[in-house]
Amino acid sequence: MAGGTGRDIVRYGLAFGLLLAAGASVADAQARERVPFSAGVSPGTVVIRTAERRLYLVGPDGTALRYRVAVGKPGKQWLGEARIDGKYVQPAWAPPDEVRRDNPRLPDVIPGGSPANPMGVRALTLDRDEYAIHGTNRPGSIGTFASYGCIRMLNEDIVDLYERVGVGTRVVVER
Repeated sequence: MAGGTGRDIVRYGLAFGLLLAAGASVADAQARERVPFSAGVSPGTVVIRTAERRLYLVGPDGTALRYRVAVGKPGKQWLGEARIDGKYVQPAWAPPDEVRRDNPRLPDVIPGGSPANPMGVRALTLDRDEYAIHGTNRPGSIGTFASYGCIRMLNEDIVDLYERVGVGTRVVVER
């Protein structure tokens, strides 16, 4: 901090410490933000832009809440529309056949809440194949091409989105 005094550094350090003590984190400050948005979709729609690795929850006022996400690996992505058809807290995970072929040692089911469960703390299942928007136990994967087609979010972000959307919400996935 150029030009700052020792007192300024202590003041900023105390403010940052108070934010952390209140439950905020550096990830919270960078994870989601309200941004201008015009994509010709109805308010309440979830738009996922795989090239950006961002998810947008469209608001009624020309803005959207933007979240960082991980998306499908090359060759595993899908584009198009879906609807949220289920909302789950601490979901269990049964590896789809494709995942099991690549990782035959996976158990049949990984219980919800297990640190080995890739679904994180919440999941929004989609009415398209075996895809979901879900949390992750691998926060370092956010912002990457990491999955078999699911959309991964930081656990604190999926909790936020989970509270804002309902079953039937339209989801648009585009490049």
